[in-house]
Amino acid sequence: MSYRTILPQLIAAALILLGPPLAFAEEPALPPGAETAGNALPSEIMLRAAPLMQAGNGDEATFWFYAGQLRWRSRLSGGPAQDPTGEPALFETLGPPVNNWAFGDIPKLQRTIEAVLLWDAHYPDSSLDPVVHERMRAGLRDLRDQIGREADMIRAERASRGLENR
Repeated sequence: MSYRTILPQLIAAALILLGPPLAFAEEPALPPGAETAGNALPSEIMLRAAPLMQAGNGDEATFWFYAGQLRWRSRLSGGPAQDPTGEPALFETLGPPVNNWAFGDIPKLQRTIEAVLLWDAHYPDSSLDPVVHERMRAGLRDLRDQIGREADMIRAERASRGLENR
């Protein structure tokens, strides 16, 4: 048997044994209401986090907090005439409890950020400057990657402060 006849069979067998490539992995699930939040104001998006945190649903709260933060940063950076005093107050009040929860499980936080980016791509806000918004999306991707690289350090810091690592 020549390599020309066996090579395709070997490739097919390898593909079956190795399974699908990572590029075909399932997309992250989006939370309920994702399809209707695309054009909501960033503050409305972020405010979804508070009752979810109170109800013990930290994962979904994290999604809405980061989604609102992404849109707010894009809005503010794209239109410096925006009043910067409203949403930052939400960062200060909602941010600590959401981040205390979110950073307790780094891989889950990374998946949540990926879901936020997916949601943002599926339900864009046409009022945002696309160039500025892509820069903000890149910043969120960088954050996702950075927390992955620094996961051990983050876990150690949390443990030293008595915070839970899940």
